[in-house]
Amino acid sequence: MNKKHTYKMRTKTLFLMSFLMISFFVISSCETDETQTVATFTELVMADEFDTDGAPNSTIWGFDIGTGQNGWGNNELQYYTDRSENVTVQNGVLIITAKEEAFNGASYTSARLLTKGKFEQTYGRFEARIRLPYGKGLWPAFWLLGDDSNGTEVWPQIGEIDIMEYVGSEPTIMFGTVHGPGYSGGQSIGKPYQLENDRFDTGFHIFGIEWGPDYINYYVDDILYNQITPDDVPGEWVFNRGPFYIILNVAVGGQLPGAPNAETVFPQTMLVDYVRVYNRRN
Repeated sequence: MNKKHTYKMRTKTLFLMSFLMISFFVISSCETDETQTVATFTELVMADEFDTDGAPNSTIWGFDIGTGQNGWGNNELQYYTDRSENVTVQNGVLIITAKEEAFNGASYTSARLLTKGKFEQTYGRFEARIRLPYGKGLWPAFWLLGDDSNGTEVWPQIGEIDIMEYVGSEPTIMFGTVHGPGYSGGQSIGKPYQLENDRFDTGFHIFGIEWGPDYINYYVDDILYNQITPDDVPGEWVFNRGPFYIILNVAVGGQLPGAPNAETVFPQTMLVDYVRVYNRRN
């Protein structure tokens, strides 16, 4: 079975909501041009190709379990589990499944994987090849979070780099953002990227950043669409500290997408073909 082309989506009626993600963060003023810093990161230091069926590789991935505080800080509606019903590797892809079901007081279940304490890094190229779900109320993400030094530091001081966020009711648009002190939550700094004549829920796309001292470059399918630097943020630049760890999750509901509605079809899946991290070769 070809892991990149065998999953088919149901035909669904496309409904549009207002451009919610644009109002959720402040758009970075920098443009894609020849003045941007572009580095070459070619030394592969971590890769999960998801070639072994079953549970995700426990030497790389751990799990957040439960509903977190205040729905993981965002009023999310799901209960995160490590059950195979919500997260498994099959046919060369990691499958994160959001389900509508009563579970431990929640109405939805999903999964949130993280490399905290297993793989953490400052700077480099972080990328993943992903096919996204579809539907109102779905909120998948591929992102990095700064280590909290065993609880001695808190968000947003630790920093957050969102490589890919997406709301399921806008299947042609994703966005990348940063959060730090003075520019977190609704004041985060980022920029959307819109596909032309394509959708993120009908095929795989590569989401990545190249991150170095004083810059973060954002890519979709190797297209550089934004760069964020210390000049673009209205507070302390916390991205020269480290290390940061990787998170993959599918949230249901929350402040950004809102709750699912009658048009939302469950279950929904996020398929991850691979996750790779590179350093610059000396």
